[in-house]
Amino acid sequence: MDENQTEVVTDFVLAGFSQTPSTEAGLFVLFLFFYVSTWVGNVLIMVTVASDNYLNSSPMYFLLGNLSFLDLCYSTVTTPKLLADFLDNDKLIHYDQCIAQLFFLHFVGAAEMFLLTVMAYDRYVAICRPLHYTTIMSRGLCCVLVAASWMGGFVHSTVQTILTIRLPFCGPNHVDNFFCDVPPVIKLACTDTFVIELLMVSNSGLISTSSFVVLVSSYSTILVKIRSKEGRRKALSTCGSHLMVVTLFFGPCIFIYARPFSTFSVDKMVSVLYNVITPMMNPLIYTLRNKEVKSAIQKLWIKTFS
Repeated sequence: MDENQTEVVTDFVLAGFSQTPSTEAGLFVLFLFFYVSTWVGNVLIMVTVASDNYLNSSPMYFLLGNLSFLDLCYSTVTTPKLLADFLDNDKLIHYDQCIAQLFFLHFVGAAEMFLLTVMAYDRYVAICRPLHYTTIMSRGLCCVLVAASWMGGFVHSTVQTILTIRLPFCGPNHVDNFFCDVPPVIKLACTDTFVIELLMVSNSGLISTSSFVVLVSSYSTILVKIRSKEGRRKALSTCGSHLMVVTLFFGPCIFIYARPFSTFSVDKMVSVLYNVITPMMNPLIYTLRNKEVKSAIQKLWIKTFS
């Protein structure tokens, strides 16, 4: 294809969920509730961790605060545009905005995967090597691991984005999802994308699957090393919330990215699960099962409004 014909498409049209105004009005209210809840819950955790001396000095809660920040970023990449599209029949997104959305989606998403793996390592050290926990998981190491998570996400997203922008787009321009992501976007390229798909599946699929395997292996190791029933019960209680986050986040990601980029009708709902629902659920999962966080929130509430 001639080089001058490679980027004829300047705008994409997002499929959204429905073309019925009454249905989209109801969905707007529902997803606005999800987005506001995501902000309230995650900001509350971040402020609570930052304001409580004990939580702020604990590696686990330092990582949790960073997870909440990533959840905010992750949700903000897609949900505001989705809310705007519920009120706009055209649902247009400029090519540059589409690529930017794709980049930040994978940047923050991959960073969160790596951070969840770091949090699993933190729980392994805390439960299996409690006497050395504060020495091993120092604040300096935690900062390095968080920075490494962000860097890993940046490298991953840069690779995905470079592979995408090198493709020619000359029509059609209808993205079969409510946001720009690699699978539906590269299907619109005016060239054979088999090799590109293989590279992207190897990249995204490998990261999500290998991170999930590492997480499950770390929890399995924790349970194997703990002999007493009481110790296992406490370990399950401590790691239960983390396992719920892992299942909610990694399951859909593996389904979307660790297979050939074929479009299924269920893809939109799966995308909602890890783009919208999981960032909202994380604060609930951690606070409802964590007495220390609930106690710190109560103290913060009393201090603020008394």
